[in-house]
Amino acid sequence: MIKIAASLLSADFADLKSEIRSVEQGGADWLHLDVMDGHFVPNLTFGPFIVEAIKRISRLPLDAHLMISDPLKYAPEFARAGADYITIHAEAIDDLPAAVEQVKELKVKVGLSVNPETPLDKALPAIEGIDLFLVMSVHPGFGGQKFMPEALDKVRQLSALKKQGRTKAIISIDGGINPETAHQAREAGAGVLVAGAAIFKHRDRAAQIKAIRGI
Repeated sequence: MIKIAASLLSADFADLKSEIRSVEQGGADWLHLDVMDGHFVPNLTFGPFIVEAIKRISRLPLDAHLMISDPLKYAPEFARAGADYITIHAEAIDDLPAAVEQVKELKVKVGLSVNPETPLDKALPAIEGIDLFLVMSVHPGFGGQKFMPEALDKVRQLSALKKQGRTKAIISIDGGINPETAHQAREAGAGVLVAGAAIFKHRDRAAQIKAIRGI
């Protein structure tokens, strides 16, 4: 079944516990945590201490999406904070296979992501060793952006690689996902749909999650 990762970037942080509880009860499968450093992307969010606090109040797997310039320096802190997945960006790393092995040593699942303008080829040297591939369908940094349909080509390419046995990574897509764009992402082969505004800006979170999942 398609999994839904609720992106807390669009949640009300003044009432975060209730926001998390609402998506848990609404059927979300994961929580997606956008970590931004104001350098790799032009925005700031939060660090490991928030991940640790979320881990204490949620039973859902946590995917820490590190949109930061030095992910390998800080990945151990996010692992200790309770992240189940740590997703790093290909653009921030020179030696991707070595970086993937370094994150695996932290006993977490490893995700790899590429920005919309980055060709999939850049990530291919490390694709065999990862657990998750996160395709960005907006420019990272801010929630509520419009979906970029050209990102679906990468989802299709990754789906083909999975069928060829070249990777076992779960294919995820992040950015502009709503009930309409989710249909395109599912058709292309995505297994995890990351949605923020489409869930948290609606009062009936359960209905939105079902609509995005396509049931």
